[in-house]
Amino acid sequence: MIRSFSWSGVVLALALAAPPPGFAQTDAGGKPLIVAKVVPKPKTDPKPAAADDPAAGGAKPFRVGTYGDWGAYETQGGKGKVCYALAKPKDRQPGNLTRDPAYVFISTRPGEGVHNEISVIMGFPLKDGAIDGGADINGTKFDLIAKGEDAWVKNAAEEAQVIEAMRKGSRLVVKAPSKRGNVTTDSYSLAGFSQALDKVAKSCQ
Repeated sequence: MIRSFSWSGVVLALALAAPPPGFAQTDAGGKPLIVAKVVPKPKTDPKPAAADDPAAGGAKPFRVGTYGDWGAYETQGGKGKVCYALAKPKDRQPGNLTRDPAYVFISTRPGEGVHNEISVIMGFPLKDGAIDGGADINGTKFDLIAKGEDAWVKNAAEEAQVIEAMRKGSRLVVKAPSKRGNVTTDSYSLAGFSQALDKVAKSCQ
């Protein structure tokens, strides 16, 4: 059974270079932060975003820690604090395709009753629907469900298993077909994942 949430988004400035001072819009070297939109898992019958949709003007996030290849962040959304662990892929195949940046992030939104929701931004329009074995963690595969440019764990009851596998594993590989039929593969390092997620839990207690 797929867990249901509204379509409301949270605009997150994802500082992926040296940790900047709180809420700065550039990193220590003056480079602009990367901006992405975190989209909660949709309802089967999505409704328009509420008037307090934080995408319209939510606070900039603050990086609270960097652990290996993962960062831990917190910000304020329309329904309270939002905390998340995030990483970008170490390798993307095929290498000749033009795509926007990709991320995997695990978010906790206490105001919505959400804890450790796994989301993937692929950076291109996906073929909507189920992706069998779309997430591979050191040989253990889990199905995903795609909508737009985003994907989630298909069976919400398996999210705890996915988190545990990520804590124990060293690599996450995400495979997904685009609307054009191209199958892409993004590989993520899991170094630092456990520490980043532990920090998220403390930040959003």
